[in-house]
Amino acid sequence: MQQIISGAPLRRMLAALTTIGIGLLLAYALIDVGGRVSDALIDDGIYLALELGGAIACLVRAVLVRDRRPAWICIGLAILVYALGDAVWGIATGRGATPWGADAAYLLFYPLCLAGLALLLADGRDRVATRLWIDGLIGGLVVGAYAVAFAYEPIVTASTTSSTQTALHLAYPLADLVLVGIVLTAFASQAWRPGGVWVLLGLGMTIFTVADTLFAYQTSAGIFDDDSIVSALWPTALVLWGWAAWQPWRPRRADSSFGFQAFVMPSVFAGFAVALLCYGQFADVATAAVLLATGALVVATLRAGWTFMEYTRLLRTTRAEAMTDGLTGLPNRRRLMHDLERAVALCLADARGRHRQTLAFFDLDGFKGYNDGFGHAAGDMLLDRLAGRLAEVVVGHGRAYRLGGDEFCILLDEAARPDDAIVQAAVDALREQGEGFRVGASYGLVEIPAEAESATHALQLADQRMYAAKDDSRQSSRRQTSDVLLQVLREREPELRDHLEGVAALVVGVARRMGLSAEQVDEVARAAELHDIGKIAIPDAILHKPGPLDADEWRLMREHTVVGDRILGAAPAMRPVAAIVRSSHERYDGGGYPDGLVGERIPLGARIVAVCDAFDAMTSERPYKGRVLRADALAELRRCAGSQFDPVVVEAFCAVAAEAERAPDAQTPSAAEQAADGVSSS
Repeated sequence: MQQIISGAPLRRMLAALTTIGIGLLLAYALIDVGGRVSDALIDDGIYLALELGGAIACLVRAVLVRDRRPAWICIGLAILVYALGDAVWGIATGRGATPWGADAAYLLFYPLCLAGLALLLADGRDRVATRLWIDGLIGGLVVGAYAVAFAYEPIVTASTTSSTQTALHLAYPLADLVLVGIVLTAFASQAWRPGGVWVLLGLGMTIFTVADTLFAYQTSAGIFDDDSIVSALWPTALVLWGWAAWQPWRPRRADSSFGFQAFVMPSVFAGFAVALLCYGQFADVATAAVLLATGALVVATLRAGWTFMEYTRLLRTTRAEAMTDGLTGLPNRRRLMHDLERAVALCLADARGRHRQTLAFFDLDGFKGYNDGFGHAAGDMLLDRLAGRLAEVVVGHGRAYRLGGDEFCILLDEAARPDDAIVQAAVDALREQGEGFRVGASYGLVEIPAEAESATHALQLADQRMYAAKDDSRQSSRRQTSDVLLQVLREREPELRDHLEGVAALVVGVARRMGLSAEQVDEVARAAELHDIGKIAIPDAILHKPGPLDADEWRLMREHTVVGDRILGAAPAMRPVAAIVRSSHERYDGGGYPDGLVGERIPLGARIVAVCDAFDAMTSERPYKGRVLRADALAELRRCAGSQFDPVVVEAFCAVAAEAERAPDAQTPSAAEQAADGVSSS
């Protein structure tokens, strides 16, 4: 984990000492008090102490913190070597000798420093877009062009020393330019939003380069003063590097997105290059500077072309992803609407009416049960497999699409009917069965433009026809299963027939009054007819016992709703009915069985069945008790509303009963007929 210098007092103390030291150097250079003591204390002691402090800060950081340790070792050694060179310089010049040893130390500073900066730059290089590295190159070329134009040429022109000394003096700022290029590349690689480490390194490198450039010019011209403000710049720069070592390393991750910095910074550098070339039309600018500026423009132009190609590729990829389903790879709803609009336009433009297309909308049957039973991962694999089959089937005839969930479409390049081979092949492609599951598809067809003259209308019509087909299939399956189970129950308990039909007839009227959909009315009607199906598992001795049941017998009797749930739940089409049957003997106050559900946690269909079952039981003749008058039965329902029954359901039932009394001669159809009428009317 990134560490920093511990303790706020210590940090404040070191910052204060550093500031005082730099301030004394600057004051000494500006005031120029002179004197042997002040020279030894300030110009030598504080000067070297600041440089050694920067080296020690880097090396201590390398010892205590493992991250980026080699980089800070190199930088710390570079500063240490530079401080050694300054010490040698002071000794040599004090004796009037040529400080060649100091120059050797200064030159060794650069490879060590370059290695350290390169190691820091290499951190996270795999997350940096290549174009950002190029931005650093452009910046380095521009800085080099300006340095050559406004610093190196004047240095050479003003030189009064030997060519060897002039070359040596120029070597320092030239080497500085390499380091500046590394820092600029680091800034660019972090999208021109560097952290504190690179900010301090960059600031220190800038000060260092200015100091070396001024030193080279003044020395070449023979006007350098060892006690000038230039001398205070080197330790200031190296101290900043020491503080950089202890900044939190939080580099910003530069991705390949096209942000502000991706366009602005290369444009700014290119603008500076153009400005220098324009300046060269009115003033004498060194050829090297012109070449560097021209190179920066060439690289910037290539960079702009690369950015344009990246943007085009990204736009193309984004468009493809926006039009493609991520799971199956099929075109998605957006692409379907685009293709549908184009198909409608082509069909309508064909004056002879020869161009016709067909839209088929598919919805998987049984997929929810498969997904719930085997898990979403298995469900996704099944969808992918079915999508692949569907795409293969329509090759040469049209295109397949996935709209989302378990909905698919095909757009055929021809008119098609439900019994055509291509349609049946598509249905077969979406069919899968195995141990414990069966998946199929319901579908609806729409011919374009005969049945729809807009993409939206075509999709809506196909969707409606698909759901109509699905409802027909579901109702047919549910009706057949219900009829079989009813016959079994009638064979087992013939006397229950009238009771079950009576309850079912009452249920349909109440369910319709409460605003249930035709599908829900059918479910409640089937549940009413089969709410006692679980009693076929109860022994006759208990079911027909003339006297009251004991506790064990009641416990077994109350299991009939659970048994009914298991029997009905074995058929997928009957699972909604099974849930109602299981809760048909729950009480509104939570005192019912088998789950002790309370209030609206009981399915609405079960609450309706409970009221109707109780009313029919009270008003029917039983061997062990007499019939109750309708008025008394209604009064009993109202009395038990809120405890045994749902008050809202009781009120709806009483309203239906009142309407039936006002039309006593009306012939009431069976529950199955009423439910079927409700479904067909929907």
